[in-house]
Amino acid sequence: MTAGSSPNANPAPGTTHFGFQTVAEDEKHRRVAEVFHSVAQRYDVMNDMMSGGLHRVWKHFTVSRANVRPGMKVLDIAGGTGDLARAFAKRAGPTGEVWLTDINDSMLRVGRDRLLDKGVLSPVAVCDAEKLPFPDAYFDRVSVAFGLRNMTHKDRALAEMTRVLKPGGKLLVLEFSRVAAPLAPAYDWYSFNILPWLGKRIANDESSYRYLAESIRMHPDQETLAGMLADAGLARVQYFNLTAGVCALHEGVRL
Repeated sequence: MTAGSSPNANPAPGTTHFGFQTVAEDEKHRRVAEVFHSVAQRYDVMNDMMSGGLHRVWKHFTVSRANVRPGMKVLDIAGGTGDLARAFAKRAGPTGEVWLTDINDSMLRVGRDRLLDKGVLSPVAVCDAEKLPFPDAYFDRVSVAFGLRNMTHKDRALAEMTRVLKPGGKLLVLEFSRVAAPLAPAYDWYSFNILPWLGKRIANDESSYRYLAESIRMHPDQETLAGMLADAGLARVQYFNLTAGVCALHEGVRL
């Protein structure tokens, strides 16, 4: 499969994609957890190495589009090491409420410690995006960065994110996407040769980074994901291609 192609047809009931493999849904939960337990301590270093630091630019753009204001309630899903939560907390101020959540406790511990090191006292919670433990219409903003593609039932997760948004609230989904066709051959070569090599040299984990490259190819393209946000009940859905489509920010508003 190439960077410019679409994901395979839906797998059989009870199964899902783990990279290019088809596995039982329960097995995917376990194997994704293993990936992020393995990479948690080196996650930020690897992000800088893999993207040449561009992930920081993409996140900055996301924060600017979120337009978080003092007193707002914000939920950062699959927040990992806390980059977005920290930025949101700065803007929400002492009267705001910014939750850092992740399904993976190893990633969440790293994020919690980083927030504390920066003097940010935000609530943190281990939770599944498909079953969020928050009341309806509670948050002004919900974000998920580089986490949606690892979720088994993306439609359920998007529906949950919409459920917890207040009317007028905005969902922001930052994720790797379909790169522009002329760049696809070079992007494929980099993804399946350089990324696993970096994973082996820096994180001592080649297979996890090969999975990450594969999971990008199995994620819905820009238009498909925009349709999924609309199906979840969001309006004014739009997306922004970043770095020629290597990454895209999708957003929608709950009316």
